[in-house]
This record gives sequence, C-alpha cells and structure tokens, in this order.
Amino acid sequence: MSMNFVDIAMIGRVGPTALAAVSLGSAVFVVFAIVCEGMLLGTDSMVSQDFGAGRVEECFRTLWAGAQLAVPLGVLCALMVAASAWLLLPMGIAPEIVRQATPFLYAMACGLPPLMGFVAMRVFLQGTHRVKVVAFAMVSANIVNFAGNYALIYGHFGLPAMGATGSGISTALARCYMICVLLVYIVWRDRREQWHLLSYAGRVYFKRITKIVRLGAPAATQIALEVGIFSASTLVAGRLGAVAVSGHQIALIMASLTFMVPLGIAQATSVRVGNAIGRRDAEAANVSGWSGVALSASFMSCSAIVLWTMPLSIVHIFTYDPEVAKVGVSLLAIAAVFQFFDGVQVTAIGALRGSGNTHIAMITDFVGWWLIGLPLGAWLCFGRGWGVRGLWFGLSAGLISIGCVLAVAWRRRVEWLRKEFVEVEVHRV
Repeated sequence: MSMNFVDIAMIGRVGPTALAAVSLGSAVFVVFAIVCEGMLLGTDSMVSQDFGAGRVEECFRTLWAGAQLAVPLGVLCALMVAASAWLLLPMGIAPEIVRQATPFLYAMACGLPPLMGFVAMRVFLQGTHRVKVVAFAMVSANIVNFAGNYALIYGHFGLPAMGATGSGISTALARCYMICVLLVYIVWRDRREQWHLLSYAGRVYFKRITKIVRLGAPAATQIALEVGIFSASTLVAGRLGAVAVSGHQIALIMASLTFMVPLGIAQATSVRVGNAIGRRDAEAANVSGWSGVALSASFMSCSAIVLWTMPLSIVHIFTYDPEVAKVGVSLLAIAAVFQFFDGVQVTAIGALRGSGNTHIAMITDFVGWWLIGLPLGAWLCFGRGWGVRGLWFGLSAGLISIGCVLAVAWRRRVEWLRKEFVEVEVHRV
C-alpha cells in the first residue's frame, strides 16, 4: 500500500491525466493481486494452528504447498491484468487516460508472480512468529520503489522520463526485490535451524493445496468483493472526468493507507486466534479476537480525527490543483466517518479466518458492498446529482453495516468454539 501511496504522490506532480491513469491502472491491478493473495490466505489458519499445536513439520509442508499454488496462480493473473488493459476504452474511460494506463498495467503485471511468491513465504513466516524480516522487506522495498520512481517517472540518472509507465516498472522491480529478501532469509534460517526444507520439496501436495483453496476461495471472494467495490467506484468516478477521479483516488489512497494498520492487526489477530485454537483454548481465542478489534478501532478513531481536521494539508501531499483539492477535501471528510467501522470489520474478519471460518465475511461483504453500498452510491451520484460525494456516501453506508454484522458474527463464533471444545473433551472422557 505504501508503494501505491508513493506512486500516486509522485505521479501527481506530472499532471491530472497521468494521476488518473495510474489511479485507474492500480484499481484494476489490485483486484487481481488481492484475489491471488486471498487464495493463499488459507495457509494462514493452517500454519498458525499447526504451529500452535507444535506440528512444525506440517508448517513446512504447507509452505511448499502454498508456493506450488502461488507460482501458476501469479502467472495466470498476470496475463489477466495485461488483457484487462484492452477493456478500459470500451468502458468509457477517456482515451488520453487509457493511453497512459495501458503500458502501466503491462509493467505492473510483470510484478505479480514475484508478489505471489512473496505472499506464500510471508504467510508462513507470520504463522511461525517470524515477522521482522517481513517488515524489513516491505520497508526497504518502498525505498527501492521511491528511487525507481524518481529515476523513471521524471527521467534522472540518464534514464528517459517515462511518466506512468516508469511508475509501473519501478513497482514491479521493487516486488522482485521483496521476494529475494524473504528467499534469502528462509535459506539462511533453513541452514541455521536445520529445517531441511528441501526434503519436503520432492512431491506435489495436492490434498494440502486443495485445503488451501477450500479455505482461501471464500477469503479471496470476500477480498475481491471489498477491493472490487473500490475499483468499481474508481471506474465510476472515471466517467465523471479526470478531476473527479483524481480527487477520488487521493481520498481512497489515504483511507487505504490508514486501513493498513488494522489490516496488520487483523493478520496478527488471525495468527493468535489460530494458535489458541491449535491449543484448543477458546478463551484465549476470544481475548485475542476482541483485543485486536479494540486496538484497530482505537487507531482508526485517531486516524478519523486527522482526516477530519487536516484534509487540505493531506491533499497537498499529492497536488496543488484547486479543483482536485476541493474534491479530495470533501471526500476525506466522508472517509473520516467510516474509519472506526473499517477497523472493526477487517479485524473481525481476521479473527474469523484464524478460527477457520471464511464464509461469513464473504456473504456479509457481498450484501453490504454490492447490494447496499454501490447501488445507493450510484443512485446518489447520478440519480440525485451528488457526483462523486454521493458515491462515497453510499459506500460508507455499506461499510458501516458490514462492521456491525461482523462484530456480532465473531461473538457468535466464540460461543460456538466454547461449545465445540467442551463437547470434544466430554467425548474423550
């Protein structure tokens, strides 16, 4: 997400058309990337529960199964990203935006397979409580991306000024760097702790891959529904012109950036809940889940205050265009309203995923986003003439409803776990 933030901030200096091109291209790319990542999230609960139960060898097998799924999935989705560039013009996007968005998408597609390999290793490391190297890889990759953007967008160090295309190339190279960092770390850890990972590589883990897909498919669908709604909203905003889509993207990137903190808390919550369930400790799972929700809600309340009180300063990070700034400021005020509920819903999803339930979030997101949020937003945008602000009001209503429902779903899931563990113990006796 920080890479996207840097891309948008740096390309905004080129002009509204380039900013709109990167915004639309990113909106298309992120749908495929997040769906791919969601397919691998089934390994999250598998690794964390096995690690909590002391079955370390099973964690190694899941790592290989995740890698065997990640590579072909990344290649397939990369081809789909490249092909999607041909759909922008028929969807009514302005030709001058499409001309810059198409090569940007081609470059971004090249970075998708290494990104999926990174995700497969990242989930394994998170589940086994080795997260410092993941943080290092991501932070340092942003430095690589910033340097690449500086050189390729503006044309420094003897390189041509490539604008939006340069931004895509830089991001793809940064993702190649990320997978190299984790690969080097795992090889080093393998030799140091004598994991003997290569001894697990001699077979294809069909049953384990099937389980990952079974758990990951609902998670991928849920994420696709959530991310897809914002990509769809960007495409809708694109029909309103470059100014509307630029202001929309600035507000969206800020809302997405603050969302990364509760998303990280949600991943930690998923691991801790999975560890507790591996030990068959329902109370520890309950405490981990609600602690994560409380922490996310607290942070997002603080971020809401910042978005509400400093909108113009935030918009000026990206652009000084007065028309774009006016739109961005109005949308940041709406984003401030739903911050709390955004933190609650994503952390509740993490807790549910750690417990092995990935279906309820998929159903809730479908209803909240696609049956409530987008139709209401489209009606307010076009039917009532509120423009892009109406779109955001509708999406906010959908998000608030999702947060409330998922909080209740986690409470009921904990009650079910308590009964399940008691029944198992009674059966054993």
